[in-house]
This record gives sequence, structure tokens and C-alpha cells, in this order.
Amino acid sequence: MLRRILAHHIAPHVLFAALRDFSLSLRFRIIHRTFDGLAERKPALMMAQIRCRREILTVATAENEALIVIDVQNDFCPGGALAVAEGDQIVPRVNQLIEAHAHVVLTQDWHPKGHSSFASSHAGKVPFESIEVDYGQQTLWPDHCVQGTDGAAFHADLAWTKAALIIRKGFRPGIDSYSAFYENDRETPTGLAGYLRERGFTHLTLVGLATDYCVGYSALDARRLGFATSVRLEACRGIDLRGSLQKALAEMQSAGVILTA
Repeated sequence: MLRRILAHHIAPHVLFAALRDFSLSLRFRIIHRTFDGLAERKPALMMAQIRCRREILTVATAENEALIVIDVQNDFCPGGALAVAEGDQIVPRVNQLIEAHAHVVLTQDWHPKGHSSFASSHAGKVPFESIEVDYGQQTLWPDHCVQGTDGAAFHADLAWTKAALIIRKGFRPGIDSYSAFYENDRETPTGLAGYLRERGFTHLTLVGLATDYCVGYSALDARRLGFATSVRLEACRGIDLRGSLQKALAEMQSAGVILTA
């Protein structure tokens, strides 16, 4: 592994995940050698990754890292109103990660009936069309995760009771919410950032549904807010609407999110 890293034959996001296995002095050596070659090959990507050097040189510990489990709810699993293919298959791995982390936060999509993001709320519209709203483009979805319904409940096999906090989002009738940190107007906070900072968390690991929407938006906001952020792709699944999955992965990598399988 070390030889591949120093020869620049390993992807940057894999490098950052691997750094946890090395001493601080060796991490410095690896980073400087890798970035020297990266500058010539991919300058834009290099600049994004340099922004998170400081976080990379620290090690996530039981006390500074939180696991954020995104929207593992019935309506996003097979048989649900907005099912993500194989969404239920991540539950065993998510449970393993919950067990392995001392600090766990869950998010829960929590829409009122007639929410503005539902296609049924707009005459003549069908799910997956887009409309223009006050805060920009909004994809219209099937009615899903309606407050108090079985579809809004966590998957029955999810070991969710360890969570210290559950963040409900999308409960404002006129604004959708993908990110765990902000509503889709990009201004209204959920309060998660303040909670994490007050608790002293600096490193976040994200898992859940869906990779290209709620997980991806949450990861990008986490980086923008200064958290060292990783996404465990083996514990996520995507919707992939009109190429949204590859777009989300590229945006996360460019922002300095560590993507691991």
C-alpha cells in the first residue's frame, strides 16, 4: 500500500482513508510526496484536497468522531413510496458501524401531508419532474415519509436506539430538505452543525440513503462547515436520477470528502 501511495498510483480519496493506519510523521511524508505529483496531473483536485490537509493530519477518535445515519426509512427501502434500489441491503452494514461508533446521529425525512415537494401537490405534475420555486429548482417526488406513517419510520432492522440525536427535516410545508444541515433554501439550518460543534465533534462519517441526494448534500455541507468528512459507500445506495449519482460522487470528491468502499 505505501509503495503504491508514494508512486501516486492510488486515488486521493483512498489515500486519505489509508492515512489512519500510519504515524503522524509518515502521514506528512505521504501527503507531501502525493501532492507534488497531483499538482501536475489534476490542479483543481489538488487544491480541494489541500484545503483539508489539517483535518487529514489528525486522527478520528472515539471522542471527536460522529456517525451520521441518513434517512434509513421504510419509504426509501424496497416496497416504499420512494424506494431506492437495494436500500434495505445496507442495514446490516449500517448496524455494524453504529455498533463501532460511540456517537451516533440519525436523520429522518419528516414531511407533512401535501408537502410542496410532492408531485401530488401540483396539478398536472408527475413524480421526478422539476419545477421552479423560490429557492431554485425542485424535483417533485411521490408522497413519501409523511409524518406519523409507517413509511416515515426507520427500517425495522435498523439499530437506531443508540442515537443520541434524531434530526427531522423537511417538516416545513414549503421547503424541501435533502441535507442534514440545511433546508433546500440553503439558508435555514437544522441545528445539526451547532450540536456537533458544541459536543466537540470534528470528524463525521456518513452512511444511508440516498447517496446522490440526502447523503451527498449532507457531505458537501459538512465540508463547507469545516468538518472532516467521509462517506462509507458500502453503506449507501443511490437513486441515480438523470446521472445524479456520478455527479454527486464527483462533487464530493472535489470538495475533499473521503469516499471509501
